[in-house]
Amino acid sequence: MAHDHDHHHPRTFERTTDVAIIGGSAAGLAAGLQLGRVRRDVIVLDAGDPRNAPAAHSHSYLGHEGIPPAELTTIGRAEVRSYGVEVLHQTVTAVDRTDDGRFRVDLASGHAVVARRVLVATGLVDELPDVDGLTEHWGETVIHCPFCHGFEHRDRRLVQLVIHPAGLHMTPLLGGLARDLTVVLHEGVDPTAQELDDLRAAGIAIVDTPARRIVTDVDGALTGIELTDGSTIDADAVVTGVRFRPRAEALASLGLTPVPHPIGLGTHIESEPTGATSVPGVYVAGNVTDPSQQVLQAAANGSFVGAQIAFDLAAEDLTATDTVRAGQREWDDRFAGEPTFSGNPNGTLVNEIGDLDPGRALDVGAGEGADAVWLAEQGWEVTATDISVSAVNQIARLAEGVGAEVRCLHADAGDLDPYGSETYDLVSAQYPAISRSPDDRALHNLLDAVAPGGTLLFVHHDGEAMRAAAEHPPAWDSETYLRPVDVARAIEASPDFDLEIDDRRTRPGGHNTIDVPDLVVRARRKG
Repeated sequence: MAHDHDHHHPRTFERTTDVAIIGGSAAGLAAGLQLGRVRRDVIVLDAGDPRNAPAAHSHSYLGHEGIPPAELTTIGRAEVRSYGVEVLHQTVTAVDRTDDGRFRVDLASGHAVVARRVLVATGLVDELPDVDGLTEHWGETVIHCPFCHGFEHRDRRLVQLVIHPAGLHMTPLLGGLARDLTVVLHEGVDPTAQELDDLRAAGIAIVDTPARRIVTDVDGALTGIELTDGSTIDADAVVTGVRFRPRAEALASLGLTPVPHPIGLGTHIESEPTGATSVPGVYVAGNVTDPSQQVLQAAANGSFVGAQIAFDLAAEDLTATDTVRAGQREWDDRFAGEPTFSGNPNGTLVNEIGDLDPGRALDVGAGEGADAVWLAEQGWEVTATDISVSAVNQIARLAEGVGAEVRCLHADAGDLDPYGSETYDLVSAQYPAISRSPDDRALHNLLDAVAPGGTLLFVHHDGEAMRAAAEHPPAWDSETYLRPVDVARAIEASPDFDLEIDDRRTRPGGHNTIDVPDLVVRARRKG
């Protein structure tokens, strides 16, 4: 939305969306992909501390076997962003129901997200036994899942630390992987005599003495495990049981608390097969509700639950009187009150079109209308467009107040033919919030609106500089929106345009709290 800032203090924002997804790993991103592809507005809130962070590789994910977890997340984020789903690095502090039946998700940064539905995909915390050294080697030579890491430790000496009778369920699997396997029964474990006899008959050693600490060599590498009686068992890796605790603290304000899981190894959030919880409108997916899921299963579950939320919203919309999309509603609310910005035209626009003769101009994402009115005052025949009805009304009032002629058009840049068949001598997009899509429809709409011999001017903040200078995590995901780099690449690939400017420049005439350069792309359509 075009603007010239006049604020001097950091502001907090209340965002509006269809679905707030808390947790941005496999389950949350898969749900976001499903919802984004059916044109739901989605904001993913990710604190950035995934359960699998200590692991170097993620296994058993078909098509991505052995991929580092962070790389898998990067791929997933790029995919959901391509459908307009925002991914924000934010920590959720509380979730409360609002008076109108929606949910307010409060963030540690001071921002908030108001959503019609909430999906919790925050995963688990693994609570390790109280044995010195386990945490330091966790995810490397201390593991808990033979499917996730067993192959990498095959033909080696393994010690299985059993903290619960259910842990013996995996012992036969480990026996098929290890060169030798010793089972250590930790405190409180009391298996049946038959279970122990069966394991011993298979050549598996059983030690009924709790563990005290991990033993390492001078380089810090794991070499064994010491028991409480002072004896040591040599080992190349330790397989330990864990107890699971879902990351659900922020849901306590809704009365949604974890309950014991049937397998007895921790707690979980109960849900229906659809992911629906006991709180209408709140869903769960992934390990937060089923600790047995690996990454692949968590992604599949997130995808399924995302689809159920989409059906739920669609059914509600059938009888709704207000069918405005959340993205438009957010901007309508923002532009409904008193003007936020200074009323001055953007300095980069003023600087970059000084060499152009006035003609027909299209101002895309015109916001409060300062650019559109200024262009009209310079002799341009202006059409101002915005996704927000409130913004369009503000533009009309501003133009009328100064006696400028501006045609106002309510249009979403990503719709099919939002500007009709008309073309313009200048297409200007100043700091627009235009969602990306895999087919680049909005970008092609911009290019198609430029008349032969006409100019496209696309200006945005330098997103990296903004993130580096910000005191708190931002309330907007710049990677979700059409960026200057996207526009420049499309122009360079087009035989119909000449790229005149693709540059990073000091922003003129603004009053930002932080000094953020502009990224400027200017191109001319061949005549």
